[in-house]
Amino acid sequence: IIYTVFCKTFDKDDRDSDIAAVFQMIAYQFILLCLVMVLAWYSLRLFFGNEPKLRVMGLFGCTHKTVAMGIPLINAMYEDDENIGAYSLPLLIWHPMQLVVGTFLAPRLAAWVQKEVERLGIKDENDDELEKETKVVEKVPSETSPDVAEEAA
Repeated sequence: IIYTVFCKTFDKDDRDSDIAAVFQMIAYQFILLCLVMVLAWYSLRLFFGNEPKLRVMGLFGCTHKTVAMGIPLINAMYEDDENIGAYSLPLLIWHPMQLVVGTFLAPRLAAWVQKEVERLGIKDENDDELEKETKVVEKVPSETSPDVAEEAA
């Protein structure tokens, strides 16, 4: 679907936009994505101030739009329109930009979450289960253990 829409975008010889307009759209969308992410980050601070994992999840959830849903909607709404490529181009730019910005932010946000969890003294429920599993694994004798060798003899 994405490939055909992308081809339709650049198929027409009489298109009104040039490469400068595409780069201008990329710049505007980058600024818009950054503004929306900053707005989401500080808004989520109000709701999830002491829950850093939910705050990070909300940051990505608030700003991510999906190509899988957007392109079919655009195709359904503007099926016979010759400018369908121009209508879908912002979404085709937004989605990869989300991936690039998210890839850049992910390690920094992971470090921030870890620091906040330690600062707030939050204990994860999964930590208890992980400790129990580790203790069970430590108690199970291995095949080369002296206990197993004595039992075999």
